[in-house]
Amino acid sequence: MTVCENKDWAQTDLKYIWHPCSQMKDYEELPPIVIDRGEGIYLYDTDGNKYMDVISSWWCNLLGHCNPQINAAVKKQIDQLEHVIFANFSHRPAIELCELLMKVLPEGLCKFHFTDNGSSAIEAAMKVCFQYHEQTGNPQKTRFMALSEAYHGETIGALSVGDCDLYTKLYKPILMDVIRIQGPDCYRCPYGKNLDNCNCECAEHAVKTFKEYGEVTAGLLVEPLLQGSAGMKVYPPLYLKKLRELCDEYNVHLIADEIATGYGRTGKMFAFDHAGVSPDIICLSKGLTGGYMPMAIFVTTQKIYDAFYADYNSGKAFMHSHTYSGNPLACSAAIAVLDILKDGTVLKQANENAEYFTRIIKEKFASHKNVGDIRTIGLINAIELVKDKTTKEPFNSKLRTGYQIYKKALKRGLLLRPLGDVIYFNPPLIIDKKEMDTAVEIAYECLLEVLP
Repeated sequence: MTVCENKDWAQTDLKYIWHPCSQMKDYEELPPIVIDRGEGIYLYDTDGNKYMDVISSWWCNLLGHCNPQINAAVKKQIDQLEHVIFANFSHRPAIELCELLMKVLPEGLCKFHFTDNGSSAIEAAMKVCFQYHEQTGNPQKTRFMALSEAYHGETIGALSVGDCDLYTKLYKPILMDVIRIQGPDCYRCPYGKNLDNCNCECAEHAVKTFKEYGEVTAGLLVEPLLQGSAGMKVYPPLYLKKLRELCDEYNVHLIADEIATGYGRTGKMFAFDHAGVSPDIICLSKGLTGGYMPMAIFVTTQKIYDAFYADYNSGKAFMHSHTYSGNPLACSAAIAVLDILKDGTVLKQANENAEYFTRIIKEKFASHKNVGDIRTIGLINAIELVKDKTTKEPFNSKLRTGYQIYKKALKRGLLLRPLGDVIYFNPPLIIDKKEMDTAVEIAYECLLEVLP
């Protein structure tokens, strides 16, 4: 099918489609932008307009749109096998993908369970965690811990361990009762510390919570080093080490939600690599397939796997499935991603460019009267806008300051989509310095239009 030049695609979209994470009334003023094609970090709409996708289309586009190597892998696979039931059947792309991931995952993670999206991977990991304790003589361990302002997905279990009111507040009557740990806040640190002189004093909240609830807790979920939906909040690797020690002491599984932080986003292959410790379960998605196909995996240890290995009539099997588990097309895309990353060139170049990116962002934004904090990890840079720089008082959320900047940036061909009043850059790893210069300049000009 070719694009019909005379068709009003945006209006046809609005006739049928209820878009995610959107107040559809906003679309009266800003209709949907209908994308026709993509290449590299750029998207092109049906009117021929060009946009720099510096948020990787919800953080999943790892190596650019329509990457030739990933394209070729998916095209080759589709002529061979599109899908097969994954119970008692398998296929070479899934097996090969596990072999390749074993070479880069944190130590001890070796058993792979496929799902089809990040929220589902979190749900499955929680169920495995609960069932493990039930089957190993600890039936009292029925609850979960998570950090304040966490985000782990939007299905009921995943939403329960989240703590962003925008997503959870309305649904609290139907959510699980989760134990909440007051998490790190390095911008508004109550101990007067910063990332350069911090000994993670805030971990005392975790110590206190474990003393009170550790015996009844099955698992602790954590976004390692970067709490994304909380506003790209960055915290030190030492905090993960302290959580690992607490989980070991109280026999609690440490579940790493690396759906957003994995695959080089933090400067290393996985965020846990910065801490030098391993989780008991890791959840992967987004960059896993380079943003090509819906797929997610949780990976766990031999010890946890062994607790489920028994005669069928024992009732110990993990009875959890998704129709598209281990989809061959998605696995082929994921293999291509690892093939591109395997020699380290892409990540090395991304880390070198990350230093440049952070420097030009700070040079341009830091002195503005409403820029309260600039946070960085890997190629990710987040700019928190505040009403008062001295007191760190935020803007009234009803002003939608970040959204006003987002709209102006779109008119200039830059896709930002802020988190509230936090403007952020989370581009594909392949972004170059010239593109960084352009993106930063446009973003700053749009900031000045809204906040002179």
